Amino acid sequence: MSRKISLLDRVIAGLAPGMALKREVARQKLVFMNSGYSHHGANTHKKSMKGWDSESSSPSDDINDNLPKLRERSRDLYMGGANIATGAIKTTRTNTIGSGLILKPSIDGDFLKMKDSEVEMWEKNTAREFEYFANSVNCDRFRLNSFYELQQLAFISMLLSGDVFVLLPYRERAGFIYDLRIQLVEGDRVLTPSDKESEGNISQGVETRSGEIFAYHISNHFPGSATDDQSFKRIPAFGSATGRRNILHLMESERPDQTRGLPILSPVIESLRQLGKYTEAELRAAVVSGLFTAFVYSETPQTGLGESMSQDEQIDADNDYTYELGPGAVVTLAPGEKIDTASPGRPNVAFDGFVNAVTRQTGAALEIPYELMNKHFSASYSASRASLLEAWKMFRMRRNWFSKRFCQPIYEEWLTEAVAKGRIYAPGFFNDPIIKTAYCKAVWHGPSQGQIDPLREVTAAIRRIDAEISTREREAAEMTGTDYNVNHRQRVKEETMRREITKIIEGDGDK
Repeated sequence: MSRKISLLDRVIAGLAPGMALKREVARQKLVFMNSGYSHHGANTHKKSMKGWDSESSSPSDDINDNLPKLRERSRDLYMGGANIATGAIKTTRTNTIGSGLILKPSIDGDFLKMKDSEVEMWEKNTAREFEYFANSVNCDRFRLNSFYELQQLAFISMLLSGDVFVLLPYRERAGFIYDLRIQLVEGDRVLTPSDKESEGNISQGVETRSGEIFAYHISNHFPGSATDDQSFKRIPAFGSATGRRNILHLMESERPDQTRGLPILSPVIESLRQLGKYTEAELRAAVVSGLFTAFVYSETPQTGLGESMSQDEQIDADNDYTYELGPGAVVTLAPGEKIDTASPGRPNVAFDGFVNAVTRQTGAALEIPYELMNKHFSASYSASRASLLEAWKMFRMRRNWFSKRFCQPIYEEWLTEAVAKGRIYAPGFFNDPIIKTAYCKAVWHGPSQGQIDPLREVTAAIRRIDAEISTREREAAEMTGTDYNVNHRQRVKEETMRREITKIIEGDGDK
């Protein structure tokens, strides 16, 4: 500290004697600038910190301006640039969404003054009606996917592109009861029209007013398409008269005021790219090493091997100067010649260790444990289970987020149409938003976590139920992804049938 103060004294001594106040202010500023993080993370004088380019700006400058390039590189890694990238995205999709999140209505019967039997009947009927809608490709604007397949597509598109948009138009179709349609729009198509680029309230197609997202500008075709008839449609975020949500924007926010999402691979694009190139180089080297190559060295370099022979001699299989490798073959060489082989040293013994090290770091950034990234569980039961539990914290978080941002809004739109058409009886649904919310409550179940040791997991589940810290319904959903009520009804049928068959068999035995 004394050395720092003496240095400050020498700097400040150059100021005029009459500037006592300014000298003290200057002293305080210099001391402040050389304290706290300025010695560590914010230091700009250490050799290890001088070359660190760490400029930061607004979310629009940091994210939106770089978004097209991040999308391109993310998709390239997924399509073959790095196998780890493909595996990470598909692993996240499969464990979060699986074959699709299943609806289980869970209305507030107490608030609606409904009996338990009425609640059960209402939920059962609503689930049946929604299955009719969700299992049909008619729910898709383009008649390509069911509601469950659209979940998979929307989620993986969000991971790859950073965000995806969902339009909810109404279109009549012959033979189908409901008119609600789901239309997915890839993030690339939401752009700022060229004639509106000078307007400061539109960034990457998102129009804001006083910080509030007001509308989206969607191109009629994908950027870069070979067409000159590009046009844009402005979609208000909410209806001006009804407040209806016209468009769903699926993205994960990292910063306040962020209006566009980032691909999940953005933080690890560089390391994944280098890993992909390294893997490709090692694969090529291994292929080359598999092609056994022999070099013939001659002490008579005036003529190349075989050049002094006539054409007939060169094609003669019995010619002494024709060398062929074969199993158990004995080859004689001409005087002054010797053979050497190429040995590229492949496969590289350090390859696996290096790839695993990079995979661990990538998995940490993506919240996917190394064992799950590589689908390789070689550790103990406790370590493998800890990895799986850690991964499922992320999967559950993403599932809850996706169900609230995609599944639930679409279900509420569908339920509104079903009640309006008289398919579902819901008194007071349109009279009070609180009553509507009570009817719209639901739970969405997805794929189960799975068990490393099923016996231990089932025993733990039974004990949780017996201790009344969990329910049969919750354990059935988390362990097998099934509905306990459905399981119970099926078990009753099976047990009844078993007892009837037992009685018949015992009766025949008595006879």
